[in-house]
Amino acid sequence: MIYAAQMSLLLQSPLFAAFLRLKGKKHFLLQCGVVQLEASFFPEMAASLWNNLIQTTKERILQQQRAPLYNSAHGYEEEVVKKKLQQFAGGSISLSKEDNGIGLLTLNNPKLLNAFTGTMMLELQERVTELENWKDGKGLIIYGAGNTFCSGSDLNTVKAISNSQDGMNMCMFMQSTLTRLMRLPLISVALVQGKAFGGGAELTTACDFRLMTPGSEIRFVHKHMGLVPGWGGAARLVWIVGSEAALRLLSEATKVDPDRALHLGLSEKTLSSSDETRALEEAQAWLSQYTEGPAIVIQAMKKVVTAGRELPLEAALRTEKDVFGTVWGGPANLQALARRPKHK
Repeated sequence: MIYAAQMSLLLQSPLFAAFLRLKGKKHFLLQCGVVQLEASFFPEMAASLWNNLIQTTKERILQQQRAPLYNSAHGYEEEVVKKKLQQFAGGSISLSKEDNGIGLLTLNNPKLLNAFTGTMMLELQERVTELENWKDGKGLIIYGAGNTFCSGSDLNTVKAISNSQDGMNMCMFMQSTLTRLMRLPLISVALVQGKAFGGGAELTTACDFRLMTPGSEIRFVHKHMGLVPGWGGAARLVWIVGSEAALRLLSEATKVDPDRALHLGLSEKTLSSSDETRALEEAQAWLSQYTEGPAIVIQAMKKVVTAGRELPLEAALRTEKDVFGTVWGGPANLQALARRPKHK
């Protein structure tokens, strides 16, 4: 038995159209809002077609999330950029996947307040790709080693690529990576300890939420460097706090402490401890309230919210329909129906 909403999607699929050419439409009976298949239709074939449709939909949504912002038409050659960044080594980006579906992504360059070197930029892209393929993932916490978040770009790297073209290439590379990070089907949190300056402040805006520890600060220092944000931070900041507040934060270039961040809506909560281990435990506990449940459902929730934020209404509705079709009648849905839940 296949639910009507599922069948509506199945009827629109190229796979189904091809099958109909072989079998004909007369094999379908519509009864009470539920579509039943006659024995001659081979129910196992219908199930196979439905599973193929779900897989195709998932793959298409994933391709949309990974679609590059820039290509050769924009003067962007990613492999050339990677070779350039590879020259500036130091630090690392590590990823730990916990059994509860929460990933821990750590910026490791504490001697330079976790500033991004060229190789760290490359490793961040690799970790994002790994997270895109994490089927059991539900959440992500990004934090810095040594009890501080990130001070932006390593100045040695910045000085070495100070010409306009290299700077633009680095900008396009990091914009693409952080956009993919933002679009991950995981609920993401930036755990801000110590300082989040410049590019580090921009990185926090690529997460769904920000948690701050006592004494920490976020600061968009770009003006003092004779720059504007280049990693997508300005555009995302407008989404988060609005255009007026974003303009104040960028033009003041002053620190945003936990209280002000809460007032602006830039932070969700000020944690009770500034100790690195305790703060991470608090952040995990905070995130777990949103990641309870099957991974496929949590990921679907994030996908429809991302679509609603980024796409025109009609396109967002179509994406929501597609994502809905991947969970309707699925194991989590059927188990919930079997429990006959009562919502208070």
